[in-house]
Amino acid sequence: MVSEVSAVKASRWAGGVTLAYAVGFGLPAIPIAAYVRSERALPWLWDLFPMYGGPWWDALTVNQFIATLLAFAGVTGVVAVGGVLLLSNRRLGAILAVAPIPVEVAFWIGFALPIPPVMAVARVALVVAAWRRLAPVTDRTAPA
Repeated sequence: MVSEVSAVKASRWAGGVTLAYAVGFGLPAIPIAAYVRSERALPWLWDLFPMYGGPWWDALTVNQFIATLLAFAGVTGVVAVGGVLLLSNRRLGAILAVAPIPVEVAFWIGFALPIPPVMAVARVALVVAAWRRLAPVTDRTAPA
């Protein structure tokens, strides 16, 4: 059984991991989209590999690729909101941090991103550890 203190720590860790993922992988999609638009090529990370250079780069037109980058930024924006709410120990944050994972998987494969799946496993494990102690989502449609 997870103690209340451990659950709050798990919630904060889940929020931190979620935000690190969103900022580290989602936010860069925006300047990369701008780079691709102007250069018609992918930027390279320290001359090691092209950033977001998975199978979609070869399969899509430049405009389609830019659209997928911006869609990924949008999805990770939702995930980032979930991370912020998790830092406040809110159940809605857990839902927003975990529910988009199936959509994110498509982006991870299409952009050949190997690290986000590991971070997703950590997100899910930490959310599970914190779930029982998270502040519930209230029903705002019920009459007062």
